[in-house]
Amino acid sequence: MTGKVFMNSLMNGQADIIQIFSDMLNTLKIDYCLIGGLAVNAYAEPVVSLDMDLVVIADSVDTIIQAAKKDYAIKEFPHSLNLKSPLSDLRIQIQTDKRYQAFIANAVVKNVMGYNMKVAALEDVLQGKVWAYSDEQHRKSKRQKDLAQRPIRI
Repeated sequence: MTGKVFMNSLMNGQADIIQIFSDMLNTLKIDYCLIGGLAVNAYAEPVVSLDMDLVVIADSVDTIIQAAKKDYAIKEFPHSLNLKSPLSDLRIQIQTDKRYQAFIANAVVKNVMGYNMKVAALEDVLQGKVWAYSDEQHRKSKRQKDLAQRPIRI
């Protein structure tokens, strides 16, 4: 079983939403990088996650909303944009906190569960996890998950 098949079966995917969303970003020429649990998979043994956390160039958020609104339910929050397709259990969270913007410049293409995607540098993934864990607005369970997913192999 390939990583892609595994991920899509885990997400109850009627469509390969990771690939579809990644293709949309590439078609729109929007620079991005993974920053959450899927990013951890680029540096450590696989961590199962139904979340795809990423950061995009700040001025591209409106473009993404326009391109995604016909296929995704979209919710805007103070520091994130959340997208959900009815064809999958995958939750896409675009981080809009400006602190994450610098991660894009250091990102590298890596294989993540069968997908070639831009991933934040290891130090940046860890920094993002520390920020998420330190954020008092996060649910306690989410903060513990962020800490548990930190990459420990260097």
